[in-house]
Amino acid sequence: MARTHSGRIRNIVAATAAGLSLVLASCSTGAGAGGAAQASGSAEHATVTVTDNHGDQKIKSPVDKVVATDNRSFEMLDKWGVNVVAAPKPIVPFTVTGIKDNDKVVDLGNHREPNLELVAAANPDLVVNGQRFAKYYEDIKKLAPNSAIVEFEPRKGEPLDAELKRHAAGLGKALGKESEADKLIADFDKALERAKKAYNPKVKVMALNSSGGTLGYVAPSVGRTFGPLFDLIGMTPALEVAKSSDDHQGDEISVEAIAKANPDFIMVLDRDAGTSVRGTSEYRSAQSVVEEAAPLKNVKAVKEGKIYYAPEDTYTNESIITYTEILNSLADAFEQA
Repeated sequence: MARTHSGRIRNIVAATAAGLSLVLASCSTGAGAGGAAQASGSAEHATVTVTDNHGDQKIKSPVDKVVATDNRSFEMLDKWGVNVVAAPKPIVPFTVTGIKDNDKVVDLGNHREPNLELVAAANPDLVVNGQRFAKYYEDIKKLAPNSAIVEFEPRKGEPLDAELKRHAAGLGKALGKESEADKLIADFDKALERAKKAYNPKVKVMALNSSGGTLGYVAPSVGRTFGPLFDLIGMTPALEVAKSSDDHQGDEISVEAIAKANPDFIMVLDRDAGTSVRGTSEYRSAQSVVEEAAPLKNVKAVKEGKIYYAPEDTYTNESIITYTEILNSLADAFEQA
């Protein structure tokens, strides 16, 4: 009798558990209001639908393992405590130590010759792709067909501020970090408003790029990093060069041409400071290149110390976080002018 009684209890418990599982599965199926959190067809995982550069992407939620190849995303992922299992460590900013210096993160290698097979081996739930790895999008899709992949690379012709915010919001939704993304966006908006309010349109601004001990011209609107800020802040260019480009090294310009333009304020991107050149005997800081150039000694911005140097990791970390820091620093400089 005792054995029969205990067996009956076990049967009741099993039946109850099975029934409860069906109820939970039924609730899960109805959870996807507006497609934001839809059932994946499994009782274990829901899915989140995110719109990126390639359309609507369905992502298992919650995301457990992430492969990250996008330079604009590394710092956000690190700050949010996301489990990044593989990344191209040679191009991860030196400031993002949680990924770059983490032995548990598999190194995919440099973007010029990456080992993309390691993406498949990592079996991630999500691949955050972009920037230097954008050209490998189709390869990654083929190698990791069971992994979701998102790209939020700023689209040409779209305002940079809107694109940076789209990136943060999309990544936040994909990873269940909406509140963290909202905070980044609010901080960015506040910094941009500060910079716009602090800037005087009478101040003529020039942007430069330092690489290999020489200076390049960063064109308003299209130039690397600083170009779009001319439009966002409403800055007056000290010089406009015909047929300027978005080349990562800047366009060729002589120090004499810079001197002749005589800018009131100079912004400088130290390209080498964000690469492996930093810390080697070959490295010359942007500050030394600008301030030791004899033809620039009498330039108003140089004489008055009105020079802004972007954070050292900017070239490999052009995220919304980087731009917020740049905008706040420019606001500080303009307020003191």
